[in-house]
Amino acid sequence: MLRIEDLHVEAGGREILKGINLEIGDGQTSVLFGPNGSGKSTLISAIMGLGHCKVTKGRMIYNGIDITNLPIDERARLGIGMMMQRPPNITGVKLKNLISVVSKDNGSILKKAGEFNMDRFMERDINVGFSGGEIKRSDLLQLTAQRPKFVLLDEPESGVDIESIGLVGKKVHDLLYGDELCGKGCVSALVITHTGQILEYIGADRAYILNDGRIKCSGRPMDLLKDIRERGYKECIQCRMVKM
Repeated sequence: MLRIEDLHVEAGGREILKGINLEIGDGQTSVLFGPNGSGKSTLISAIMGLGHCKVTKGRMIYNGIDITNLPIDERARLGIGMMMQRPPNITGVKLKNLISVVSKDNGSILKKAGEFNMDRFMERDINVGFSGGEIKRSDLLQLTAQRPKFVLLDEPESGVDIESIGLVGKKVHDLLYGDELCGKGCVSALVITHTGQILEYIGADRAYILNDGRIKCSGRPMDLLKDIRERGYKECIQCRMVKM
């Protein structure tokens, strides 16, 4: 589904990613761990084609198409969708209107807004005055309407209270594995997580640690998470690099 080759990316005038190589297959979910400032959000922003990221070397191949220099709208039309850690407020645009525009099922997803506890937000400006959990549910509703084939999730559990995490986790699971999209197992994903809490709801295939702009090691998601919690990133990376 996605192959990244020797990707170097600048943001804010400095090099953030320093040679990323990564492959994610059809229907696979990969998890990205790493300390703050390691380049995780920059990586998924570069895949989506956000303007603050400048690719200086390498390429990204999605479903056999080189998307390295494609504009963001063309990537979206190819089936790539993104959930930001903190998406912007959009004043003057109602959530209902955005859902109707991006929906691939003629707006019938609006009837399911109640499943996301978002029915009372449909006439409100996007994210304006929303809580952390409400923003996440709004983003998930928008992604579900888009029916992406490849999903980028930047800390889907971040800012979500204990009461809402179950619903958010379930909707992430439905987004990745639900039959209503295009068939079970057809959606691939790259998920950033700090806490690992989202792993209670999704069946990730592989996990990677990104540090200082490079992928340092990989392993089974729950094994890697356990090592990080017990030893911290530095010792976990050193130990796993010795084993490789």
